Amino acid sequence: MERYLIAGLGNIGLKYRNTRHNIGFMTIDELSETYAIRVKKNLGQAHVGEGFINNIPVVLAKPRTYMNLSGQSIRALMDWYKTDFTKLIVIYDDMDIPVGELRIRYKGSGGSHNGMKSILNHLGTDQFIRIRVGIGRSIETDAVDYVLGRFPKTEKQIVENTLQDVIKAIVCIMTEGIDIAMNRYNIKKDKGDM
Repeated sequence: MERYLIAGLGNIGLKYRNTRHNIGFMTIDELSETYAIRVKKNLGQAHVGEGFINNIPVVLAKPRTYMNLSGQSIRALMDWYKTDFTKLIVIYDDMDIPVGELRIRYKGSGGSHNGMKSILNHLGTDQFIRIRVGIGRSIETDAVDYVLGRFPKTEKQIVENTLQDVIKAIVCIMTEGIDIAMNRYNIKKDKGDM
C-alpha cells in the first residue's frame, strides 16, 4: 500500500510554538500523539515520523526550513519517499477562513500564503491535497503580528475541536476519498457549533 506524506506547515523554535501560523505543526503534533508516531527523525530538512493511521502507512512531517521555504523540504521528502502527488496532504493556516472552519481542496493556488507558494514553486504542480485551517483575521492587528500571535483563551476549545476535525478529515481522505471529505468538512459553522 502506498504511503501518504502528511505535512503540517509552521515555523521552528519555541518563539513560534502554538502561534496561529503554526496550526499545521499543531496538527502533526496531535496526529503524532493520537497514533503514537514519533516525529523525531531528521530527514529532508524536516522532522519526520513513520507509522500507520488506520492501517495505512504514513509519514508525518514538520519542515524545519521556516515557513517561506517549506517547498524545499516537501520536495526533498517527496523525492526520498517517492511519494505520488495524489498522496501528499499539506495542512496550513488561512486568515480568510473563520476560526474553527476547514477548507479541503485538491488543486489551486497558494493564495497569499508564502509557505504554499514555496511548495507550488518547488513541486511544479498544484495537483495535491491541501487542508486550510481557519485562523480568522483581525482588523486592529497587522497581519504578520496576527499570524505570529497565539490563540486567545476564548478560542482554546475551538482550536482543540478544529484539530480533531482535521484529523477526522485526514482519515476520511485516506479511507473514503477527498470528495467525501470535502462534502463532510467544508462546511460553514454557526457560532453555536463551536
